Amino acid sequence: MRLRSLLFVPGDRPDRMIKALGSGADALILDLEDSVAPERKAEAREAVVQFLHGERPIPVMVRINAVGGPYANDDLVALREAHADAIMLPKAEGAASIHALSSWTGLPILPIATETPAAIFVLGSYAEVRDRLLGLTWGAEDLPAAIGATAAREADGRYTPPIETVRALALFAAHAAGIPAIETVYPDFRDLDGLEAYAARGARDGFSGMMAIHPDQVPVINRVFTPTQAEIVAARAIVDAFAANPHSGVLAVDGKMVDAPHLIQARRILDRAGERA
Repeated sequence: MRLRSLLFVPGDRPDRMIKALGSGADALILDLEDSVAPERKAEAREAVVQFLHGERPIPVMVRINAVGGPYANDDLVALREAHADAIMLPKAEGAASIHALSSWTGLPILPIATETPAAIFVLGSYAEVRDRLLGLTWGAEDLPAAIGATAAREADGRYTPPIETVRALALFAAHAAGIPAIETVYPDFRDLDGLEAYAARGARDGFSGMMAIHPDQVPVINRVFTPTQAEIVAARAIVDAFAANPHSGVLAVDGKMVDAPHLIQARRILDRAGERA
């Protein structure tokens, strides 16, 4: 499943679900959690289940409410008769949360892995359940409130040091588990220039995709997380050179010395481009 862009859609807005199918997103996230008021949870569940019974050209996952809270059981019961492609798990706390959810569903799971203080200390455990995971993502909104921080970002928009640390740990946890690392949302959906810079930073750092909160963000995210033709050509040259010289540790490609880390990166570029490495 290609996951450059994952677009959130409120679960109580079926009109937006239909429109979102044409947004160009690689996947949709139908949200039963934060974007749905408590008094509309039941209505949202019904709308999501009805939508999931229809035809759709792209994968659709559902963000349920936090396990252990007052709504998650009803979410999971409703989804047993639906046809979601994956479950997004908020406030996940490591492998234990995945095991608990797996007793309810066999669907792939995308955990939001950094929304509680306890979650930070079990990030490494996701490697134990990698076969159940679609990827790993993180969030910058719930954790500051949980620890009593007054903000997640500096005045210039950069994350504060504690939140930047959490971002890095989530990124490393995903790669340690061998699963896609998905960058969190950029909340100012009108600031497309800021979004592009933010997404480019994520792609540079090792994230393979990003979540979106508005359809206008999708084309920017897709563009940033799709390798350029020049990057694809360079990566293919490295992969082909090592394929032709399987016993060599270092090779010269286009006048530059390349070794095993360059080969790993080249294969990742081709994978992001949807090409066989």
